[in-house]
Amino acid sequence: MTGKEKFIKALKREPVSGHVPHFELVFYLTMESIGKVHPLHRDFGQWSQMSNAEKKLHLNDIADCYIDIAKKYHHSAIFVHFGFPGLSDFDFVRSVLETIREKSGDEYFLLIHGDSTFSIPDGENMIKFSVRMYDKPHLLINESKKYTNKQLKFAKKLQGTGLLDGFGLCSDYCFNTAPFFSNEMFDKFIVPPLTELIAGYREMGYYSIKHTDGNIMPILDQIVGCKPDALHSLDPQGGVDLAEVKRLVGDKVALIGNVNCGLMQTGTDEEVVADVKRSLKEGMPGGGYIFSTSNCVYTGLPLERYELVHKVWRKYGEYK
Repeated sequence: MTGKEKFIKALKREPVSGHVPHFELVFYLTMESIGKVHPLHRDFGQWSQMSNAEKKLHLNDIADCYIDIAKKYHHSAIFVHFGFPGLSDFDFVRSVLETIREKSGDEYFLLIHGDSTFSIPDGENMIKFSVRMYDKPHLLINESKKYTNKQLKFAKKLQGTGLLDGFGLCSDYCFNTAPFFSNEMFDKFIVPPLTELIAGYREMGYYSIKHTDGNIMPILDQIVGCKPDALHSLDPQGGVDLAEVKRLVGDKVALIGNVNCGLMQTGTDEEVVADVKRSLKEGMPGGGYIFSTSNCVYTGLPLERYELVHKVWRKYGEYK
């Protein structure tokens, strides 16, 4: 099977053979690993002055960056990111997706950002947002509807092209201790648009992976009730126990992640190895699991630590 086929089987909670599928939401260490600057770290301020040939070379290099990392670390999926001055979001992602497909065919499951729900507001806006939830809830609800309609229109433009397989819904809802939203507020402001968004994607033939860091346990049933195909990142730093989540909702949704990113930075090699083996042992039985870190391969993480994680996955992450 191709990586894409295995990834989809895992999303459907169907048995797979060979290694459990693996991918990372972001892999920032491209310069250290393959000698290429990550697409999100590139400066294209002179894009408007480039010839068409120069622009094509840049798009090819971006696609190669994604593909080379996926090949080197046996990823089954590639997450293509926005952020390309000089092109609209749609033109950019379409151009990169087209180039990846031209170079790799259907080897990889391709996804992009696609959330329309409110996340935890930043420090400057947290009080203002909180007041609005109580004083002007109807305005927030209307804003959310607009975001959702806009996102579904974006997705519609790629429907049927064969370029895109799904969306990563990357609004964060939780701190390490608890969700930002109360259960009541989550039902009011998040559940309706998230349900509509996921249903709309599914109707168009896309899969949805819902990402949020932190302690999701108080709102786990509410998130799963919106019917995403998978949950990411199952954050152990937020107290999320993979085995417990699998017991509670593993029959309803695929699970992705749980290798402790904090431990990858500060722990010993032995502790990292043990944590990877634990994640595989808890996630793999019965299928419906995709292996990854509990967030991403972030800037500042020693590359050798991720490569240790990858080595352990190669050794122990195979269905017999």
